[in-house]
Amino acid sequence: MPIEQHHIQRAISLARAYGATRLILFGSAAVDLSQARDLDLACDGVAGWQLYELAARLEEELRIPLDLVALSPPSQFTRLIERGGKPLL
Repeated sequence: MPIEQHHIQRAISLARAYGATRLILFGSAAVDLSQARDLDLACDGVAGWQLYELAARLEEELRIPLDLVALSPPSQFTRLIERGGKPLL
């Protein structure tokens, strides 16, 4: 299934509902949405188990492959995401 803009908009809405303060799109979808096979998202403001609940909800509702990573605590990987990703929130 191709990744479309409505998938991004729904991901933003769900992230907000879970209290996300930042959401960054990274990976292939950040470069060319039409060629992406999955969504790679990084999130801040969603703590503990709620991050896993958000990931499950995203997969359930969007029905596309996705990865959701926490931006905190900062690491070399999260700094790369922050520099090269596309902020959604």
